[in-house]
This record gives sequence, C-alpha cells and structure tokens, in this order.
Amino acid sequence: MRKILNTAHLYMIVGLVSGLYYRELTKLNDFTGDTQLGVVHTHALALGMLVFLIVLVLEKQFALTSNRLFGWFFWIYNAGLVLSVAMMTLHGTLTVLGKPSGEAIAIVAGLGHVLLTVGLILLFVTLGKCLPAARTQPDGD
Repeated sequence: MRKILNTAHLYMIVGLVSGLYYRELTKLNDFTGDTQLGVVHTHALALGMLVFLIVLVLEKQFALTSNRLFGWFFWIYNAGLVLSVAMMTLHGTLTVLGKPSGEAIAIVAGLGHVLLTVGLILLFVTLGKCLPAARTQPDGD
C-alpha cells in the first residue's frame, strides 16, 4: 500500500511542478497561444495522483495487490502515463519556443495512450478478480 501512496504523492509533485513550469515558461517567452503545457498538470493530477488514491482505497477494500495482474497494471499504467506526460511537456515546450515538433513525438504519445488503456483494462480485470463472488439469493417463492 505504501508504494501506491508514494506513487500518488509523486504524481502530485509532478502535477504541481508542471503547472509552475507552464506558467513560468510562457511568461518568460511572452507566449499567449494554446499549448499542451496548459493541461500537463491536470493530466498528472487526475490520471496520476487521483487514480492512485482511488487505487489505494480499492487496495484497502479488496486487496488488489494479492492478484498477480496488479503488478502488470501498475507498471504498464505508469509507463503509459510517464510517456504521455513527457511527450505533452516536450510538445508544449517546443510550441512555446516556436520550434516544430516532429512525428516521433505524436507516435510516442500515442504509444503512451495505448499503454494507459491497457493499464486501465488490467486494473478492471484485477478488480473483477478480487471482488467477492456474488451470492445467489434463493427464490422467495
């Protein structure tokens, strides 16, 4: 459970620092247009911190880590989120600096989103396996 809490905490820090980075970089460069930097902090906070806080509650309730699929979820989801946030940051920074971003950034960001999707599927499969079996009620006839 500590690893889940630490992961949520790390994404909270990343989310807050990325918001500061966005504000300062755009201010230093007198940038007023749209950039992906504006949503990096919300992605890190929502898909990182909040998701792992929810997973922490689910772990407490259903012992998710007792299932071997949980490790797969944890690492695949984190890899996807790190790739996605990193590519959003890189793309947004290049936009602010007036430099073109190449096709490679879009491909890696797409891979990050695919990994996020696979991670979420693994989370739901793990949760389904950890939920207590539904009890059938005898007919009241």
